[in-house]
Amino acid sequence: MKALVIVDVQNDFIPGGSLAVPSGDKIVPVINSLQEYFDLIVATQDWHPQNHVSFASNHPGTQLFDTIGLEGTSQTLWPDHCLQGTWGAMFHPDLHTEKIAAIFRKGMNPGVDSYSGFYDNRHKISTGLAGYLREKGSPELYFCGIAADICVYYTIFDAVREGFTATLIEDASAPLNQEAFVATKKELSENGVKIITSDNLKFS
Repeated sequence: MKALVIVDVQNDFIPGGSLAVPSGDKIVPVINSLQEYFDLIVATQDWHPQNHVSFASNHPGTQLFDTIGLEGTSQTLWPDHCLQGTWGAMFHPDLHTEKIAAIFRKGMNPGVDSYSGFYDNRHKISTGLAGYLREKGSPELYFCGIAADICVYYTIFDAVREGFTATLIEDASAPLNQEAFVATKKELSENGVKIITSDNLKFS
């Protein structure tokens, strides 16, 4: 069974949100059109408490997008985003959610960021996504969502580490930084990840 993993298509990452990704709204119709090809669809959702360590507002004297050291790792300081239960944390209203079988929330621990849909950034807390997909018999995963160069990227890399086959659907994903996305795609390809567009989605 092939599965579609929709990463963080939430209001705060759409133009008008607190951490808007350029053209984030443009991929929603593409993602909707993909869903008919998959028997299993899951989604990830950033779900942060107000005191989350990744928010610049919780580090007096810093600026948005500064990088700080945090327990041996680097941490980008983001605008407050995807606060639990708020409009910004909700899925984009145009996203078709009827076929989403399960939602995996991440970033709930205030002390560590979580880009990947599988683990926190220190790889100490699992969301349970890998186990769910294995139990469903879904070794082949297709990924789309926001931001392609951050959360989608880290989610795909963890999928590969977990032994899944991974494919990125490029036109159903929106990067925060287009230049960074070029390097991201190269790295993904070098690690065995297929990169396709939605019109190449053909199953035998």
